[in-house]
Amino acid sequence: MMSNWLFNLPVAWMAVVVFVGAYLLAALVYLVVTKLAVDERARAFKALSPGMLPPLGIIFGLLVGFIAAQVWSDFERAKVAVATEASALRSVDLLAASLPAEQQARLRSLVAQHVDDAVSHEWPAMAQQRATLSELPAALIEALQNTLAVVPADDGQRTAQREIISALETALEARRQRIVISQSTVSSVKWAGLLLQALCALIAIAMVHSDNRITCRIALMLFATGIALSVLLIAAYSRPFTGEISVGPELLKQVVAHQALGTP
Repeated sequence: MMSNWLFNLPVAWMAVVVFVGAYLLAALVYLVVTKLAVDERARAFKALSPGMLPPLGIIFGLLVGFIAAQVWSDFERAKVAVATEASALRSVDLLAASLPAEQQARLRSLVAQHVDDAVSHEWPAMAQQRATLSELPAALIEALQNTLAVVPADDGQRTAQREIISALETALEARRQRIVISQSTVSSVKWAGLLLQALCALIAIAMVHSDNRITCRIALMLFATGIALSVLLIAAYSRPFTGEISVGPELLKQVVAHQALGTP
């Protein structure tokens, strides 16, 4: 229902497009209704009860709340998934210090490789909703295999090996979660329902106030502003990894940054 280019716009330009679209829709409704409001149709329009407006507005508000709840829930889940993955990789980096030097260097190299792949390949794919679980995280899988192959020399290394395996499994699961969430979007049916309800409310407002054109224009402009704001908020957050307001890989980059600085 919503074009992909809209979701990739900066928020300011997205706002311009959405608000202009809402005002144009309100203007079209105003022109059509006022043109039709003559003779018998004018009396029929005025016979429409103003009491219909609150239920229409309430239904529109419920639809906005229903869709917004899904959108913001997905956005929060995306942030949690990325934070969990970064935290698990940071744990791997710290625990690697307990392993022999060769395995330690290899493990840290694989973590850095995974972060680089995620930033340069997975994030652009998630932004375009092209990322799938069929693409395996080769670096993380190799890191898990290498860790399983380590023969612990003492209890400390044995404990570190067990914790590293657990952290790598957590990172793998978090990655799966963010890829699944990247496919989340507001369906065409929901967009159609929301916009159709908004159109019905605009038409009802125009019909109720058809005998007073100044009042009609003011009422339509006010409701169109509410429609635009609601659509803007939903559109800006509807794809967690797309657009200016999105979940980025900054936390993952921090893991590699700590490696480069050699900080604990």
